[in-house]
Amino acid sequence: MRSGAFLYPWDVNGDPDAAGRVAALGVRQVTLAAAYHSTRALTPRHPRHRIVTAEHASVLYPPGAQRWEGHALRPYPAGSWAPGDAYGQAAEALADAGLSVHTWVVLAHNSRLGAEHPGTSMVNAYGDRYPWAPCIAQPAVRAYLLGLAVEAAVRPGARGTELESCGWYGLAHLHAHDKIAGVALGDAAQYAMSLCFCPVCRDGYAALGVDPGELGAAVRAALEPVWQGSVPTGVPVEKLLGAELTALTLEFRTRTARTLQEAVVAAVRAAAPEGFQVLLHADPVAYHCGANAGVDPAHILGVADGVVVPCTGGAQLVQPFAQHASAASVVAANFTVVSGMGGSPGTLASDAARAASLGATELRLYHAGLASDADLAAVRDALSRLG
Repeated sequence: MRSGAFLYPWDVNGDPDAAGRVAALGVRQVTLAAAYHSTRALTPRHPRHRIVTAEHASVLYPPGAQRWEGHALRPYPAGSWAPGDAYGQAAEALADAGLSVHTWVVLAHNSRLGAEHPGTSMVNAYGDRYPWAPCIAQPAVRAYLLGLAVEAAVRPGARGTELESCGWYGLAHLHAHDKIAGVALGDAAQYAMSLCFCPVCRDGYAALGVDPGELGAAVRAALEPVWQGSVPTGVPVEKLLGAELTALTLEFRTRTARTLQEAVVAAVRAAAPEGFQVLLHADPVAYHCGANAGVDPAHILGVADGVVVPCTGGAQLVQPFAQHASAASVVAANFTVVSGMGGSPGTLASDAARAASLGATELRLYHAGLASDADLAAVRDALSRLG
């Protein structure tokens, strides 16, 4: 199985041994961040630093002035954590080490955008804004995401791209000093709390024949037992919200996400050289939100070249995609290999074999820059056994 590892530019730049170290793992590809959200990251082997703080979502290369001229929504350049063309510098070093470099592009996840342009944010049924989650139903947001996808994905020398958050984001978010775990929210409650009621989405619901005010009231009423602690976390969405409300909201949200994904992939392909690969981080459950956007497997594999599937908790999500994959489709099983982040690098060989038996064609390893030396040794061993 072809394998690839995720990296940030700051894992490579300033460390002359980084690219060779990654190549020695046995991976053939690096998915290198070109547009990324705010984060605080460990760099356990870097000769000049141990902690990198990316203060806001940014592109990790100089954004094109001409492309964004006249646009109110535009990508933010990085600060000191990724100065200049940090992506390009790292990509060159990795390519010189014999690695195929693909871009890693985070789209609908940007807290600074929400802070500076609050009207772009998702709004839940209670009227609370989610500044980290731009609403993908809004025309201005969609235009911004389309431009960002093209510019960040098709960097010089890149052989492909992996698009994260290409769909609805939602409530779940690793936020600074997060304090939202006081009430356990299962998938159904997460979905209900991720329904957007911004003006554009309210108009969208109205176009389907439902009063958005009444819909919001119905969502709040359905959530009340959750706050009281009387709803099991495993309750299905249809049981929590009712079949009619679930179907109506899913119809609007699925159509909105599909058309965005179709437009993004088409725009990237139009700007990219022949043979450029376009993958989406995706989950086969349509109502799931977040970095791995919920999709219909049959549809998305007719749009993109493949998917990157979250598998750290088990590889079962691979199978729905494999059932609709063609011989050319990529179904990449993504495993966390950082022990401190819940990964199990010691079981990577058996986990990868299980994923392959379910239809995975490739591996992705999150994250070569964050992992300890012991974790990387386990990865090297696993990949050598996989051949």
